[in-house]
Amino acid sequence: MHTDDDTETLQARLAELQIEHRDLDAVIAHLSANSPSDDLLLRRMKKRKLHLKDKITLTERLLMPDEPA
Repeated sequence: MHTDDDTETLQARLAELQIEHRDLDAVIAHLSANSPSDDLLLRRMKKRKLHLKDKITLTERLLMPDEPA
């Protein structure tokens, strides 16, 4: 079970991850639409975005209350 401090820390981290994910998504969309593609850069950014999504999912699971057995 998480303490209130743990929960607050996880919620703050989740918010940071979501902001970074959203910002990265906007940069990827902008680069894809408006400039000659640097394929390596775009691949790296997309990989980072997927990594962030995995971290978001894990953090959300940690915040979910434990299910009774």
